[in-house]
Amino acid sequence: MDSEAFSTQGSSVYKHTKLFSQCHPLRLLQDDEIEAARSILLHHINETDQQKHEQTKVHFKNVSLHDPPKAMLLPHLDAEAAHVPFEQRPYVPRCVDIYEVKEAAEKVLNDTSVLEAVKQLKLPEDTVVTCDAWMFGADRDSNEETPKYLQPLMYARAPHNHPDSNQYAYPLPFSPRYNLYTGEIVSIDPLATGGKEDGLAYHTAPNYPMAHLGPNEYYPELLDEPRKDLKPLHVVQSEGPSFVVEDDNCIMWQKWRFRIGFNYREGMTIHDVRYDGRPVFYRLSISEMTVPYGDPRSPYHRKQAFDLGDAGAGSCANNLSLGCDCLGAIKYFSGWLSDAEGNPVLAEKVICVHEQDGGIGWKHTNHRTQNPAIVRARNLVVQSIITVGNYEYIFAFVFMQNGNVELETRATGILSTQLIDPGKTSDWGTVVSHGVLAANHQHLFSLRVDPMIDGQLNTVIQEDSVPVPQSEDENPHGNAWRVVKTPFEKSRFADAAPFANRCFKIVNENIINTISHNPVGFKIVPQPCQLILAGKNSVARRRAKFAEHHVWVTRHRDGDLWAGGKWTNQSLQETDGVFDYASRGEDVRNQDLVLWLTFGMTHNPRVEDFPIMPSEITTISLKPADFFSHNPSLDVPQSVQKDNKSVLVQDPWPTEEKKVEGGASTSCCEYATTEKPKL
Repeated sequence: MDSEAFSTQGSSVYKHTKLFSQCHPLRLLQDDEIEAARSILLHHINETDQQKHEQTKVHFKNVSLHDPPKAMLLPHLDAEAAHVPFEQRPYVPRCVDIYEVKEAAEKVLNDTSVLEAVKQLKLPEDTVVTCDAWMFGADRDSNEETPKYLQPLMYARAPHNHPDSNQYAYPLPFSPRYNLYTGEIVSIDPLATGGKEDGLAYHTAPNYPMAHLGPNEYYPELLDEPRKDLKPLHVVQSEGPSFVVEDDNCIMWQKWRFRIGFNYREGMTIHDVRYDGRPVFYRLSISEMTVPYGDPRSPYHRKQAFDLGDAGAGSCANNLSLGCDCLGAIKYFSGWLSDAEGNPVLAEKVICVHEQDGGIGWKHTNHRTQNPAIVRARNLVVQSIITVGNYEYIFAFVFMQNGNVELETRATGILSTQLIDPGKTSDWGTVVSHGVLAANHQHLFSLRVDPMIDGQLNTVIQEDSVPVPQSEDENPHGNAWRVVKTPFEKSRFADAAPFANRCFKIVNENIINTISHNPVGFKIVPQPCQLILAGKNSVARRRAKFAEHHVWVTRHRDGDLWAGGKWTNQSLQETDGVFDYASRGEDVRNQDLVLWLTFGMTHNPRVEDFPIMPSEITTISLKPADFFSHNPSLDVPQSVQKDNKSVLVQDPWPTEEKKVEGGASTSCCEYATTEKPKL
């Protein structure tokens, strides 16, 4: 069966194991559940084969926990929040999705036509050739159905042949086209290597097209001595962390309570977010990301990654390292994936939870008494890192004591490169190393926010700060402005407007803040990033219509999870994605709704991005807006020096044998006078 989904649910699953009915419906998928689901599917296929006198070979792409219907799950979560015992809560079955694809052999590097193409490059005999297996992408509309292809990009290692050598410093000038179904190389496609003066021409390289390339390494063993003047900085929590983990994946910290999820496609997900018992978000996730490239020369015009839809964030998740990817007192969470035969495979330490200092949370010094009040913020970071070929993406949901929830996204890793002739430059990218061109591209993400602000019925309100025209009746001095509030009535899109200070508030119009008399809510300020640049009639744009606008608001439907559509591999247009969801024109005011936020960056590379790219950081904030009656971090303890172990810098710095003597030992907020201030 090719690209089919099979759900196991209901009583069939429970015949295999009683464990399914005895655990929380949002518990991370377990290995025994994968085994049971696999057994059910294979039994179903065997019965079908016997009826049809066939023998089906199954290749499992992934096995994932299927989100229960919200109407079934939410009553269970509300009962849990009300401390109802598990056995008395509404029953919610656990369902598993299984996706299958045709089996494909890895033949690219050993194919005779590829070996001959490498030979024509006249490389040293011991050169090791590698490839990145890029998806074929999509071409212009054709009357013929395009088979499932790969379009690998080929590289070579540096002459020293170290296994961690930076292959992206040695791009090859051809790309084989590989048929996933037949396991054959269809063609050897030449890659243009010319510069501005060559237009779209091919075969512009000299006889030795890679002779001008040289090593450009990032791996520590291949670099010179590291700098010597960096002193240790230790994160020490002598009394342990302030968060608590219960029931496998439930986190409680500083009045926050939520559950962590993990699946093949989205990777890390966040569920049932509540603050001090009040419901805030039903589900938070990265729904999709696309990386379209801007080189118009074939086959680069098809170079467009859908890293979640094509590859899967869960399958690309890193095993996180203590003290490197996360610091301090760390709690790791592992997940379960499946191999090609449907057997469970442990995805170890794919999510880490830790606390970190957030700088000054709030401060004020009374200028009359010189008495300061200061709180240092503490943040809880829930982090996962994925490696998709050349790039790394670091996703962190950050929970704060002031009620904020942030999504911090860091892009790092190595640029995807291509060969350019000696001495030439290109309009389509930047030369980042001798003979190495890094093409212009974009990283465009979709954050899916499924809210439940003090309940399931919510409204999105667009707020613009608009100057009031100067007039004697209303604004005689011309200094006033008004906040214009426009609620979303029907599902639709909207865009950022930084010059109007535009924000979008998710509110509960049924509950009014007693202080402000505004509905309780959370606000999002969309990042005014550049949206997809591909032309309106281009396939690249039609495949990623979610990236045409910053904000989408849709009515919630179970299964509406994928901004770019469920099936992205070689799609010609976004189907059953957020554009289609919004096009329904459904009522969204005071309804169960979903907000989708597009964010990212246009990356025109610079030399400093190579051989490895410094982290590029993007932050999206979900901030309480009239949700509380005051600053919710007022009760955070004041910052004191004896607790944070700060010391004065001494010259020379004392050794271990000579400890620091004396120095400040009182609160950094100690009053300037011990006298009681006069009122």
